[in-house]
Amino acid sequence: MRTEADAIIIGAGPGGSAAAYYLAREGFDVIALEKARFPREKVCGDGLTPRAVKELHLLELPTPRDEGWIPNRGLRMIGGGHRLEFPWHHLESFPNYGLSLPRAQFDARVADHARGAGATIHEGWHVDAAIREEAGTHAGRVVGVWARRVDENGRKVGAPVEFRAPIVIAADGVSARIALGLGIERLKNRPIGVAVRTYLTTARHDEEWMEGHLEIWDGKRGESNLLPGYGWIFPLGDGTANVGLGTLSAKGKPPKLDHRALMKDWLAHSAHDWEFGEQVGPIKGAAIPMAFNRQPLYVPGMMLVGDSGGMVNPFNGEGIAYAMQAARRVAESMVSWRGATTSADRERALESYARMMKDDLGGYYSLGRVFASLVEHPTVMTLCTRYGLPRPLIMEFTSRLLADVYEPRGGNWADRLLSTLTRIAPAA
Repeated sequence: MRTEADAIIIGAGPGGSAAAYYLAREGFDVIALEKARFPREKVCGDGLTPRAVKELHLLELPTPRDEGWIPNRGLRMIGGGHRLEFPWHHLESFPNYGLSLPRAQFDARVADHARGAGATIHEGWHVDAAIREEAGTHAGRVVGVWARRVDENGRKVGAPVEFRAPIVIAADGVSARIALGLGIERLKNRPIGVAVRTYLTTARHDEEWMEGHLEIWDGKRGESNLLPGYGWIFPLGDGTANVGLGTLSAKGKPPKLDHRALMKDWLAHSAHDWEFGEQVGPIKGAAIPMAFNRQPLYVPGMMLVGDSGGMVNPFNGEGIAYAMQAARRVAESMVSWRGATTSADRERALESYARMMKDDLGGYYSLGRVFASLVEHPTVMTLCTRYGLPRPLIMEFTSRLLADVYEPRGGNWADRLLSTLTRIAPAA
């Protein structure tokens, strides 16, 4: 088995596999190490906005309906006594539809797509730690990883194996074990969420709307008990819907709530028109790292991609689109690295990855941090749901803001306003 490559990727989720695809397509020798075996579940809503669909187009991954990709026309929002539908906008920069596909299938298909481009993906390998240069001019630089095989029961077996590459890409998810091992701690001033989800049978499984419920209550249904977060129902076209709930904390600590109990209470009082039947599988939960909550995104020899770098949208909890976007930027920086002629220029090319990600998302994520601090107040949530939803002008802007789907140049007044706000907001 080969243990040396141009790049070692830790994790073969959407970010890791997309990076493997882009790098292999550019002629790089790539090895990705995934601790699980496909298909494997992930806690996720399984819904993709037009931003994520655009990334799939750039990835050249086919998404035919007869292979389980269920298109959606937009978002239905329910809250404050209102029930309104907001179709995805017709924009030049984004498609006007979203998609749904269970993560157990989604991740496997992106990984297979990367294999088809020439990437090597090893399943059942647990990466224990990064390898750093011990001495000389490049002391401290990441130059590889130690990994061990994982058996069918998830136990590490056998001796550690050394994988070496000039570049390591950490796409190992919310745990970010490799980054933590290098002392890259989570920033305490960034929002974090907690989400739970399950699958429920429903006759409306092929409906083409993603549904969001904006009123989640902690106990009694009074204004002071309204939580920052939302419940979702995403039809999957296979007889089921992904049904889940997420809450948000602006202070960087996961909210101390029984999210499974919150979800059961929400379903007991809401969404009766879906006529849910059997529960398929348990309720599973996970933390959601947001707004670049782990930095720097690049240290000599290693880049952070996706959840490991906190690349989740604070407005809606979406992470897949940004992980795949980061994968594109990884490939761009490595192409520049390959073409550089001096060691200083090569390092600057790799450092450009972090700058590109800040330029792409930093301003928007900063707006999201403000949003998170505001909606933590129940009064603000009440005003938004009761009085904001039925205002067409407000929702014209808000729907673009929440989904991060707007025309970056030109467009209508809402596009121009959002572009201006993200441009002037500090990219911290």
